[in-house]
Amino acid sequence: MRRMGQGRNVLRAACLALAVLCAACTNSGSHGSPGQGRAAGHPGPAITVGSFNFPESVLLGYIYADALAAKGFPVRVMPGLGTRELVEPALMNGLIQLVPEYSGSALAFLSLGRRPATSDAAATYRSLAQVAESHGLVAAQPAPAQDANAIVVTAATAARYHLRSIADLARHAPGLMFGGPPECRERADCLLGLMRAYGLRFKAFTATDTGGPLTLQALVAGQIGVGLLFTTDPGILARHLVILADSRALQPAENITPLVRQTTMDRYGPRLRAPLDAVSARLTTDTLRSLDARVELSGLSPRRVADSWLRAQALIPGRHGAP
Repeated sequence: MRRMGQGRNVLRAACLALAVLCAACTNSGSHGSPGQGRAAGHPGPAITVGSFNFPESVLLGYIYADALAAKGFPVRVMPGLGTRELVEPALMNGLIQLVPEYSGSALAFLSLGRRPATSDAAATYRSLAQVAESHGLVAAQPAPAQDANAIVVTAATAARYHLRSIADLARHAPGLMFGGPPECRERADCLLGLMRAYGLRFKAFTATDTGGPLTLQALVAGQIGVGLLFTTDPGILARHLVILADSRALQPAENITPLVRQTTMDRYGPRLRAPLDAVSARLTTDTLRSLDARVELSGLSPRRVADSWLRAQALIPGRHGAP
């Protein structure tokens, strides 16, 4: 885990860059025009919704943003900003106001690893809410949907080495390449955790992407033997990959949880939280996996998929049609 005290100049520079980018961010759909700062019934500055640099996070950003916009809140969307090391400081510094987060990872980051998340979703959320408050943030209601890290191999690799769990890799890891996002090297739930909890020492680590197509392609092509993907990744089923069981509970609960700046909640009041909680109540893991498939396998835009689902759930107005 990269601690907040390290690389402060880099983070400051990143936040300044985000401030410049804010001028170019777009409003959520037809609910407003670029640069709009007010909406009927909800006067005030626009709520900028950010997301991480992978398709599911971008999709979630549009889902929550468009649900807010449908209720008249002034919303802008800034998709695919980067990793948590960039996005969370931007949220705490007020450059963005809302991020759909993953509860366990958010807790580990905001607490600098001092409040470890567990597989208990309720306990992890309670801890996240407390830690978020100390940073001037509010953790809205978590969704039932979870998307955790998954340690994945091809079916051929699983059969060759008789792999069922991560622990089964111990004998074979020295001969296998491991691929994952660049920040995996320093994260307690990624390479460091695999070393500490399972004693894994891979032949080498290669930086691919954050649970995305590069990791998937590298696995299928045999360029890496083991990869880190996300449990909701539709490519896992489509490519017949095998998720190795996390028998030592390295991965925490990762429920989708919107983090909002306290100042934003104070400005708009309880009415702001209601649309967020309404989305979360309907968002299950199976639903999220299905929505991901429309984006990542069918090639539809995250915005289009988000709006289609929101219409189907009667969370935004308009006729529902297949995306």
